[in-house]
Amino acid sequence: MWTFDRLDNIGGHKTTMLGDPHVIDSPVGKAVEFDGVDDALFIDDHPLAGAKQFTWEAIFRPDGGEREQRWFHLSERDPATGADTDNRMLFEIRVAGDSWFLDSYNQSGTASKALMNRTALHPLRAWYHVASVYDGREFSNYVDGVKEGSAELYLAPHRQGHTSVGVRINKVFYFKGAVHLARFTRRALSPAEFLRSQKP
Repeated sequence: MWTFDRLDNIGGHKTTMLGDPHVIDSPVGKAVEFDGVDDALFIDDHPLAGAKQFTWEAIFRPDGGEREQRWFHLSERDPATGADTDNRMLFEIRVAGDSWFLDSYNQSGTASKALMNRTALHPLRAWYHVASVYDGREFSNYVDGVKEGSAELYLAPHRQGHTSVGVRINKVFYFKGAVHLARFTRRALSPAEFLRSQKP
């Protein structure tokens, strides 16, 4: 479990900060707020490295801003060079007027999939639970426990790497909103086992 209640350390891992993200009090608890311009946190850990199955959950609040936002990025690194590979897991959003929809992306080797349901629109400036789930055969995503997309493919486990929150690893597509917490489980959870959405 990673709780976003401080800036210097997330989940026991030291952070590197860009811009001026800050800790706020919210109806769901403390969270880190990002301005959508130049705020981000980098964490020297890939919490799902080596996972053959996984459930990645987060509780966050999208506030609008640019249409495309990559707000949580787990990236594999080449152990020989330390450079990022193309293997990555992403939570993204697309802003559509006063609403947003989820984009969950996963790539491992030549296998990749973006789960993006453009008709599943949600109001901005509210708190949501999102999840990406992989059971070794099917990759699926959820908003507040409701499945919004799925696809069958084989995703080989990632090697170790690092994480960015508030922006893509290469510092583009900044996020405007706040992140409360994330949980990483090395098996495929059912919606009944998800964290509560904690809607106020």
